[in-house]
Amino acid sequence: MSGAAVTDFSVGTLPGLVTPSATIGTTPASLIRWMESEGAAVTARLHREGALLFRGFQFSELADFEHFTSQFTDTLTTYVGGASQRTRVEGKVFTSTNTAAHFTINQHHEGAYLPKMPRMIGFFCRVPAAKGGQTPLADSRRVLARLPADLRTRFEQLGVRYINNLPNRFGIGKSWQVQFQSEDRATVEALLLEEGYEFIWKPCGGLRTSTCCPAVRVHPVTGERAWVAQADHWHPSGLDPTTRASMAKALPESEFPLNATYGDGTPLDERDLDVIRAAIRAETVQFDWHAGDVLICDNFLVSHGRQPNVGERKVFVTLG
Repeated sequence: MSGAAVTDFSVGTLPGLVTPSATIGTTPASLIRWMESEGAAVTARLHREGALLFRGFQFSELADFEHFTSQFTDTLTTYVGGASQRTRVEGKVFTSTNTAAHFTINQHHEGAYLPKMPRMIGFFCRVPAAKGGQTPLADSRRVLARLPADLRTRFEQLGVRYINNLPNRFGIGKSWQVQFQSEDRATVEALLLEEGYEFIWKPCGGLRTSTCCPAVRVHPVTGERAWVAQADHWHPSGLDPTTRASMAKALPESEFPLNATYGDGTPLDERDLDVIRAAIRAETVQFDWHAGDVLICDNFLVSHGRQPNVGERKVFVTLG
């Protein structure tokens, strides 16, 4: 998804910019010390702006990144149940994505399909791509304001049902063993029941899960309403036409790895999804990564994506 490049980081743009100063210092250690005294004010700014980019603090070690992002959450989480292709690297730090570099990753809120959605996502750029590879951002409060009232009302009343078809070890999409990080069906089933998933085991050994989640969420601190849904991202129409056609030769759309309906199972109108995508595009901005950048996003307020890229790109994430 394309977006206008952010060039000045002025107030009102995404992301807000934090750079070294005599007060803050110039290193990860000094930034963390500053956060210990100024954390409340920084968090308040994060709630206002939706995302903050910390640039010029010489981040290079994953442990420093993990320690810093832990200042923004009660606890950093694992990625059990996450649908993206992602690998744990160290501690609670994961690759941002394992999706091939030539694909665009559409705007989304991390884990909007999960019974317990993360409130924060942190990004650390160790190596920026030679070309492309930006992480576009969109303020979902502004996205919601752009949507027609009847569409907002419909989604608010019905929510979104996220459907995930997971093969048994091998197949199209992530296997249930990888997604839920267990080889044991009983362990996975206990987790699904505890988290409130609806699910069925298929005769082939695969797993189908679904969750019904809000499309519009109220921020737990600010009380603001925002469009926090991945209906446009999970629905088959979110795939590029070539990929969708190729996948349809192997599977009916009901068996695609990812799909979405209204919460009551009613099919989504692709024309409505196009309206949502247009609203997101209109609010999407991007910046070029610098080595050592750390980006903190309030996952209730701001969506993110990824542009295609050329060359090595090393960007890592934490969730909380």
